[in-house]
Amino acid sequence: MNHSAPHAHTESACCHKSDTQQAHASKPPAHAQHAAHGSHGNIAGWGGAARITLHCLTGCAIGEWLGLAIGVSLGLSTVQTITLAVVLAFISGFALTLTPLVRGGLSLSAAFKIVWLGEAISIAVMELVMNVVDYQLGGMATGMSLLHPQYWIAFTIAALAGYLAAWPANYWLLSRSIKKACH
Repeated sequence: MNHSAPHAHTESACCHKSDTQQAHASKPPAHAQHAAHGSHGNIAGWGGAARITLHCLTGCAIGEWLGLAIGVSLGLSTVQTITLAVVLAFISGFALTLTPLVRGGLSLSAAFKIVWLGEAISIAVMELVMNVVDYQLGGMATGMSLLHPQYWIAFTIAALAGYLAAWPANYWLLSRSIKKACH
């Protein structure tokens, strides 16, 4: 493993307590802070995937809700509203994952290189399912008011469907070391 470049870290160096962390302790401060971030334990199996998926859902739901609320408030078309919701879901999903890594001493670029592929796949699966379900249930993606009960029913069911779709995807991503459990 190359200890001179933060982007060369693997999932175990990034996210789990190991002998690698002790090796990092003698490295520059950014590496020591990065090694200290790995206090979450070993993320594996369906339970680990469930925890990672809940984290993903939090980020997606924040952006999704903001995008739908802004789109409906501004009277945007359904396509424009869904597009805004998806863009904001990606932004908030990545921000939620990158923030602890950057606070731990990594540059934004190094942190992004560690998590980008797994996050992009996870968020894409969740967003696709959430928006299809919301639209099919006549939720906010169809221009419904935030005050209408159907919006909240559709959003809740869409979030659950997004979680259930992304959970096996995250299990697969974690098992292949594509998704990094760094949050």
